[in-house]
Amino acid sequence: MKKTDLTDILYITYYWPPSGGPGVQRGLKFCKYFPQLGIKPTVLTVDEKQASYALLDETFTKEVPEGVELHRTATSEPFEYYKKISGKKEIPYSGFANQQTKDTLLDKVFKFVRGNLFIPDARVGWNKHAIRKADELLQTGKYKAIVTTSPPHSTQLIGLKLKKKYNLPWIADLRDPWTNIHYYDQLYHTALAKRLDEKYERQVLEQADAIIVTSEDTKRLFLNKPASIDVNKIHVIPNGYDAEDFVFHSLPPKNEYLITYTGTITENYNIDVFLKVLAHLMSVHSDVNYKLRFVGKVSEGMKSRIEKAGVLGITEFIPYVPHQQAIKYMMESTALLISIADVDNVYANVPGKLFEYLAANKPIIALGPVHSDMDRIIDECGAGRLFHYTAYDLMLDHMNQSTKAWKTNPNLDLPYINHSRFSREALTGELAGIIRQLVK
Repeated sequence: MKKTDLTDILYITYYWPPSGGPGVQRGLKFCKYFPQLGIKPTVLTVDEKQASYALLDETFTKEVPEGVELHRTATSEPFEYYKKISGKKEIPYSGFANQQTKDTLLDKVFKFVRGNLFIPDARVGWNKHAIRKADELLQTGKYKAIVTTSPPHSTQLIGLKLKKKYNLPWIADLRDPWTNIHYYDQLYHTALAKRLDEKYERQVLEQADAIIVTSEDTKRLFLNKPASIDVNKIHVIPNGYDAEDFVFHSLPPKNEYLITYTGTITENYNIDVFLKVLAHLMSVHSDVNYKLRFVGKVSEGMKSRIEKAGVLGITEFIPYVPHQQAIKYMMESTALLISIADVDNVYANVPGKLFEYLAANKPIIALGPVHSDMDRIIDECGAGRLFHYTAYDLMLDHMNQSTKAWKTNPNLDLPYINHSRFSREALTGELAGIIRQLVK
């Protein structure tokens, strides 16, 4: 396809390499596969030297597609003041997931300020800079559509303003729920702040030409809003995996039953029943070397619970590693562990790493709400099993059977998983089709 045949779009995202974590991968992979599907993205993002990234992964920079036009702008954000006042070196995640569970008075003050002075979020200071640059780009007249992706949901307000000014087709990609996100009530919103946030959310849902969400339950959440939203304009495009990232051969250990968890985990992630089952298995199958490995951020409270369960001695903690290294750890495992936070409003939560777990072809041990979107995907793909947080007997029976199978053959890799529809290339094709339809 000739370059002149490509449809130019403006892709606006806060998270872009060298940002790390799962959020950056969605936009990065879309932009990687857009050109072969007839779309030419120009990326508008924040200056990496001024950005407030909770995680960094320089390896993602190497994945930025050659020829993608990239524009970075300044930003105005409060996080440097947060670090100076709090004495903490880390940028807090959206829901303060990487902070301690029990709030100090100062933590509560920070959350109150975040919830009431920065609406919809503390990265809203980027908007004025991004809009100024977007104006400059859109006045060239070459762009046929605008895509904004969030969180931070403040990025959607950029799209809202540009839609009103230029009336170009606008696609709002919301990777997470907005006012229904599971940590929303922890931010101590006043009634006035909550009404303003709900107003912004409603305006985006009503005025975007297409809404992209990552799960069926998020779609249901948005359709239940008191807003005039056309059901046909909300499309589910989940997160996925890039087949080109899986360059490592599967090498499950022969001398130990190794279960790996990748990503952040705090006390909100209730894996107690799994830890209890694992402790029991250690006593029953004394001839099996069980090992539990966490790759990423593990809170001190979670480490205490692991110790209390009696499995600390078989547990390995590996700090955050680049994305490719995390995949290598997956491929060198017997099975993979995943969990959804045990809090309200989590049915819509489908962790991005689930799809990479699918691509790894390892049996998945999941904890979360039964009949949730994650439960449905695992079941449809035949990739393992999800257990409720309290399902001790069911999990024990499952793990017993798995252990017996491991004794016969320590390679428990699944013979076939029907996960190709979750490849980044296939998912980008869905988004490209929506863009083409709107532009036409």
